[in-house]
Amino acid sequence: MRALLAVLALSAPSVAAAQEMPRVPAIPLATAGLAGQNVAVLPLTMLTADPRVPGTGGASARATLLAWADSLLADVLLAGAPEVVWVLPASLRATARKAAGLVPSPDHMGQAVMRAPNLKEVPDPLRTHLRKLLGMAGGARYALIPAALTLAPAGPAGERLELGLSVVLADGRTGQVVWRTLAVGNGETADAAGRAALATLFPPGSAPSPSPPHP
Repeated sequence: MRALLAVLALSAPSVAAAQEMPRVPAIPLATAGLAGQNVAVLPLTMLTADPRVPGTGGASARATLLAWADSLLADVLLAGAPEVVWVLPASLRATARKAAGLVPSPDHMGQAVMRAPNLKEVPDPLRTHLRKLLGMAGGARYALIPAALTLAPAGPAGERLELGLSVVLADGRTGQVVWRTLAVGNGETADAAGRAALATLFPPGSAPSPSPPHP
C-alpha cells in the first residue's frame, strides 16, 4: 500500500474526473445525539479516479485504495468522535458471515447508490439489507455510509491531488437520510488530501450539536 500511495504523490496533468460528483456543502457531523450509541460504518465500494492519476488502474490498485480509505475514515471517526461506538467494516463483515446468508456481505449491499445528492431515503433492496445488518450489529439504529470517493489532479499544473468523499448518515429504522456531506480536500499526496477532506467532518473547535440527528 505504501508503494501505491507513494506513486499517488507524483504530479499528474490537471484534467477533470471522469465522473465528478455534484458539489454539496461540507457539513460537519453532529454527534451529541449519537453519543453512546452503536453506529455502523459501511465499507466504501465505489472509487472513481482520473485516469491520469498514476497508480490507480487495475483491480489490485482499486482494492488497495478502498481499504486505505476505510482505514483512514476509521482513524478520523475514532479520533474525532470517541463518544460514538463506531462499528467498523471488519466487524460488520464478521457479523454478516455469522448470519449464514441472512444478510449479504456489507461489501455487496449496493451502498454506492447513496452518492446521489438528492436522495432523501435509502432505496430497496439496500434499505432492507441495512435494517437487517444493523439489527445484528448490536441493535444499531444509524449507519454511516461512505458512498463514493473521487481522486483527481489539482493545482495549476496538476501537481497536487484532490480527494472527494460523499458520506451519508442513514436511519436504519425509517430509511431517512439524516445527514449528508461531500468532504473535499487536496494535498501533495493521497493521504494528505484524504485527511484534509475528512477534517471537514469534525472541524477544529467544533462542538457536537445538542440535538439528535433524527427524532
